[in-house]
Amino acid sequence: MSRNVQNREQFRPEGHENEHFLLTTVVGSYPKPKWLNRATDLAEDPDSKFTEEHLHEAHDDACRAIVDEHERAGLDTVVDGEMRRNEMVEYFAHRIPGYEFNGPVKVWGHNYFDKPSVIGEVEYDEPWLVDEFEFTRNAASRPVKVPITGPYTLASWSFNEHYDSEAELAYALADLVNEEIEQLVEAGATYIQIDEPALATTPDDHAIVGECLERIVAGVPDEVRIGLHVCYGDYSRIYPELNDYPIDEFDVELCNGGYEQIDVFTDPEFEPDLALGVVDVHTAEVETVEEIKENIKQGLKVVPPERLTVSPDCGVKLLPREVAYEKMKNMVTAAREVEAELDAGEIDLTAPVPQAD
Repeated sequence: MSRNVQNREQFRPEGHENEHFLLTTVVGSYPKPKWLNRATDLAEDPDSKFTEEHLHEAHDDACRAIVDEHERAGLDTVVDGEMRRNEMVEYFAHRIPGYEFNGPVKVWGHNYFDKPSVIGEVEYDEPWLVDEFEFTRNAASRPVKVPITGPYTLASWSFNEHYDSEAELAYALADLVNEEIEQLVEAGATYIQIDEPALATTPDDHAIVGECLERIVAGVPDEVRIGLHVCYGDYSRIYPELNDYPIDEFDVELCNGGYEQIDVFTDPEFEPDLALGVVDVHTAEVETVEEIKENIKQGLKVVPPERLTVSPDCGVKLLPREVAYEKMKNMVTAAREVEAELDAGEIDLTAPVPQAD
């Protein structure tokens, strides 16, 4: 149940050389420069003379570098690579009254997560991302997308010590996300992505996510593009229910699974735009332009070209930075070549697309 798919056209670059337009973007995270990690360590060292002000300057410089990298790769919409964010839940929990931190918990193997606790009513105190967005927009010459961790994930990946249920907590957080989006829209944001990786692990809660999204988009103008990203999982357990979500775009991770689930979205008809992952973020092997073109064509089994967005499978922060850049560059080149082939009538949109190996 797309809100208004026409809001996609605003991201077509001026002077775009092809009649067809496949919107190219990234999911959010990007590899941090090694010097930024070192700067963070210094800022946390009590014996260091490196201050929070120095770290703020380092974040600014890193954001400029990554925005420039995205634009050199040719992306139609850019992000700052989440240079200021340490972790997708922790970053927001620190900004929401009602949360507290009691130290890291072991999640798997030797990995730890600073899992927060909700100990009181969650409240919207001050904007979370507006300064970040305004800085990125001023550093960019192309439209900026704003990724926000969704309320269902913020609730699921926290200890709930206050609300009667996790769903009640998620709804309260959804109202806060709505307030944040209002602030972002007032600042000029036109492309918002809600990240709900927790839905991939608990797909039976799709109705809770749907209610959260209804609260999130309440009062948001139609010209603001709302996307939803859900990491790899059994999508058949949330489809066709996701057709009822009030979103413009559903971002799906299928490349690393060889598009085995692409047919899930063909019956019944897929209603929102499709943002299709066409490069695998779990491998450091850079896909060729030809390989990516075949991946893009998988999306044409589900939606026509005017409703297809091209992106990586997920955030690319765990890849070597040079690999991430080459994947983005090849992805954009592949999208532009597919556009040209569509213009020339060389791609038959009525023919079955071969299944990827």
